[in-house]
Amino acid sequence: MPKLKENLTRKLKVPAMQNIYHDVSRFAEQDSYLFKEGNHFQLYEKLGAHQMQRDGVDGIYFAVWAPNAQWVSVIGDFNGWNNQTHKLANRWDSSGIWEGFIPHLAHGEVYKYHIASRHNGFQAEKADPFAFATEVPPRTASKVWNIDYQWQDQQWMKSRGPKNAAQAPYSVYEVHLGSWRRVPEDGNRSLTYREHANYLVDYVKKMGFTHVELMPIMEHPFYGSWGYQCLGYFSPTSRYGDPQDLMFLIDSFHQNGIGVILDWVPSHFPGDGHGLAYFDGTHLFEHSDPQKGFHPDWKSYIFNMGRSEVKEFLISSALFWFDKYHVDGLRVDAVASMLYLDYSRKEGEWIPNVYGGRENLEAIGFLRQMNEVIYQKFPDVQMIAEESTAWGGVSRPTNYGGLGFGMKWNMGWMHDTLEYFTKEPVFRKFHHSELTFSMLYAFTENFTLSLSHDEVVHGKGSIFSRMPGDDWQRWANMRLLYAYMFAHPGKKLLFMGNEFGQWAEWKHEESLDWHVMQYSQHGGIQSLVRDLNRLIIKEPALHTFDFEGNGFEWVDHSDWQSSILAFLRKGSSPDDTVMIICNFTPVVRHDYRIGAPADGFWQEIFNSDAQFYGGVNLGNCGGVQADPIPWHGREFSVLLTLPPLGVVYLKRSLKKIAK
Repeated sequence: MPKLKENLTRKLKVPAMQNIYHDVSRFAEQDSYLFKEGNHFQLYEKLGAHQMQRDGVDGIYFAVWAPNAQWVSVIGDFNGWNNQTHKLANRWDSSGIWEGFIPHLAHGEVYKYHIASRHNGFQAEKADPFAFATEVPPRTASKVWNIDYQWQDQQWMKSRGPKNAAQAPYSVYEVHLGSWRRVPEDGNRSLTYREHANYLVDYVKKMGFTHVELMPIMEHPFYGSWGYQCLGYFSPTSRYGDPQDLMFLIDSFHQNGIGVILDWVPSHFPGDGHGLAYFDGTHLFEHSDPQKGFHPDWKSYIFNMGRSEVKEFLISSALFWFDKYHVDGLRVDAVASMLYLDYSRKEGEWIPNVYGGRENLEAIGFLRQMNEVIYQKFPDVQMIAEESTAWGGVSRPTNYGGLGFGMKWNMGWMHDTLEYFTKEPVFRKFHHSELTFSMLYAFTENFTLSLSHDEVVHGKGSIFSRMPGDDWQRWANMRLLYAYMFAHPGKKLLFMGNEFGQWAEWKHEESLDWHVMQYSQHGGIQSLVRDLNRLIIKEPALHTFDFEGNGFEWVDHSDWQSSILAFLRKGSSPDDTVMIICNFTPVVRHDYRIGAPADGFWQEIFNSDAQFYGGVNLGNCGGVQADPIPWHGREFSVLLTLPPLGVVYLKRSLKKIAK
């Protein structure tokens, strides 16, 4: 129903006598043909509100898809929210698009569509699905907005292909902009986009992350959804500024050599009255049958992927962020919920596909088409799937039967690894396979190892809080976890706060606990993550073959009784090889022999027990000389001191380093 209370509280202008013209259109015959065919993927250029001229007079052209409307009008401050004065015309081409040109309107005008349906007498005031900007919530109107911007990231855009490639070092810092840092002296407000450009960009660069991932910044009515209940598929949330402010933030990241990934949610949307649900008095964007169109977990609506117009809407949204905001990747949320018709549903609560199966054929087709279109237009970006099941080929090309994503979050590695680390070290030998199992499937997909926001919320506690033992063991376990993670094949992702060992669970209405940085152990963890980021950039072996089996080789995975793993990461040259040895117990292992792939001096290039990180400096005094003693099936071996709950990285040096 119309939000009358909201409209009555506005400061209304005196309605002006303005005409509306129906002889101005951005929707050419070719656009209509592509739209009805299901292949128009830049609808943001045609639908929505756009500045134009008619007979030399500036104004705004409005266009909205509402095929089941009896009439549609534009309402706003400019006409006192009168739904009778500015009615749009239904196009002659049976596209279901209503359009019109209103002179003298300009940038910043607030508006909605009043839609009167042909069905059941339904009438509602709807925000523009293609709006480029919105009012600050809880207000819900759209805003006319010119999104022109003078970009300064030309150097990044020309050279970003290799930096976003599968062979590149890829370490992602996941951020919720509303709670990364707040301003307590100003009502505990969040930083703006431009303030983040001053602080967040410098921090990410200092920490050595190659990319930042922003949790959904598309406009969402409920802040507590963290953006995952999105309605503004073409508008960034106005909570932190306007579209150009977000562009300035992305531009700043790019000028500092940092890629930007956005979370994006094509799986479901909330049912707020001003939004997409029941848009023209019918289930236009969503399935009409709740067994397919309503999500039981999130109490939200599911897009009807069987409608070509809905697919065009979503693919246009994905392309929009690459085209207009220069982003380097989209992380697609909740892909598993799209793939299965019975996702979170009991028997009898879902409808099988035409073959009687549980696969959502329409959603599969959408995902494949979306990835094909995006990679065709933007081959130098990444599409990343959050997919939590064993669905095959998520990150494989569509012409090989895959879904066409570039990467996939490795939820199995995350679950098994965190479960292992919660065990007291004395019991870890009975759970050794929880570590080694990941290597059985590590190269079946292009995996990203993620310790994301989902792991530090909803009563799960922080990463630090899950570590067992006394304070010394908990900090050592954290250093061990990160050092093992960065050595394991796959790209890397850490949620904000993880990088300095935040004690408390993440709270979206509060700032991270930056005050803990006064304690040395937090600074030690932060330094460790910074150095690991720099190390995976410096060492080709730690990133070149993250997705290929020839970049990994076990040295020894069988010492379950001592809870020790030893393996190699390999680059294109044998000289790039890095040997990693992990000790998952609090026992120092003196004179521990490990097979080495070559003779020579093996320099200790990283030790998680370094005093600088909060450890006690147990290690190998800079490195060890390989002995001609066969071990682990190799001609040479090294005799090591393995720090307790620690990891050492060794690399063969051309000359022995003086001890």
